Amino acid sequence: MTKYNKTYKMIYMGILVSMALVLSLIERMLPIPFIAPGAKLGLANLIIVISVYTLDNYKASFIVLILKMLSSSLLGGSISSLLYSISGGVLSFIITILVKHLGGRYVSIIGVSTSAAVFHNVGQLFAASIIFKNLNIFLYLPILSIAGIGTGIFIGLSANYILNHFSKISYFNKKLNLEKIEI
Repeated sequence: MTKYNKTYKMIYMGILVSMALVLSLIERMLPIPFIAPGAKLGLANLIIVISVYTLDNYKASFIVLILKMLSSSLLGGSISSLLYSISGGVLSFIITILVKHLGGRYVSIIGVSTSAAVFHNVGQLFAASIIFKNLNIFLYLPILSIAGIGTGIFIGLSANYILNHFSKISYFNKKLNLEKIEI
């Protein structure tokens, strides 16, 4: 990779982190009533999904995720929100990679996003069960899973739309080998 390409990649990663941060902060301001208290749309996860599909390695996508979580917590979160964010974010990132690789061409970006959303909730409930020292918190999982499936489908559809337009940009086609994403 040339110095020129490294600079583009670094700038692109910075743009991804800033977009994820802005979406995260906007989402905090939206009074969206969900079926489950604490459930959110996960708008910033749209950027993480896009990074997984456009960056040339998962390490770079993981860096985007970590920077988004840390900066979001610094600009309006707390230590507990950071703990929930890290536990849910890291588990959902691992699931994203596993489903993308194991599912191959049989699992669409919508399936990848949906599984990531459900496991994000599992990670957060795991953190809550450790904090409260109570495994009964997992009784909340079916309700959060319904919300996660809905938001995962929304994020997957949005990411699919964006990535289809990205595939028309020569930088993403040639440099990052972005495949045409189909539903």
